[in-house]
Amino acid sequence: MITYPAVIIGLLLLYLLNCIKVLKEYERGVIFRLGRVLEKPKGPGLIFVFIPLDRMVRVSLRTVVMDIPPQDVITRDNVTVKVNAVVYFRVMDPQRAILEVQDYLYATSQLAQTTLRSILGEVELDELLSEREKLNLQLQEIIDKHTDPWGVKVQLVEMKHVDLPENMIRAIARQAEAERERRAKIIHAEGEFQAAGKLTDAADIISRNPQALQLRYLGTLAEIATEKNSTIIFPIPLEILEAFKGSKKD
Repeated sequence: MITYPAVIIGLLLLYLLNCIKVLKEYERGVIFRLGRVLEKPKGPGLIFVFIPLDRMVRVSLRTVVMDIPPQDVITRDNVTVKVNAVVYFRVMDPQRAILEVQDYLYATSQLAQTTLRSILGEVELDELLSEREKLNLQLQEIIDKHTDPWGVKVQLVEMKHVDLPENMIRAIARQAEAERERRAKIIHAEGEFQAAGKLTDAADIISRNPQALQLRYLGTLAEIATEKNSTIIFPIPLEILEAFKGSKKD
């Protein structure tokens, strides 16, 4: 037969077991006692929460990876794009994260979305596509500045994808093709300029040495003969013989 002392002891043990809370290494507990927060968060490990006088709110100290949904952004040069991003942040002060804002996760997400639209709306499309690292750093600094009173540290902001309109993709492709053609023409012109310089130098050398001209003439004929199986008959200018005679007398 169950006696009253046994019931009381059982209820007391049940109450004590319900008051025992275990916080993991990455968790902290913000304790409210009669509505007032205690001085320091509890944990990790085994803690006692004296229900109903105390109420505990668990706060994770791990880094949160939050995906920012695609945002419609109008750049400074009036191009509409969709940009999504990812934000890495963590709670540094659990007590402030609970007391200073109603829901720090939701608040950080909304702040990141509005900041993304605001900052990217101040830049042109070319800068948005080519200066991602600088824009990521700027977004991180601004969001972190606003979340600091909440005890939240924004560690990194990364733009994941920039979705361009179809007509803008074609325009960028045409621009890239025109840029490649421009570079090809410049390289070709530089090659022609360098070749002209070398030919001018060769002409100067040949003009000072007639034998070089005759040897070049013979070399060209030899190249022609090797390309096709044909017999080539050509007159030998007297200047060739005179040139070799003069070389022999020397």
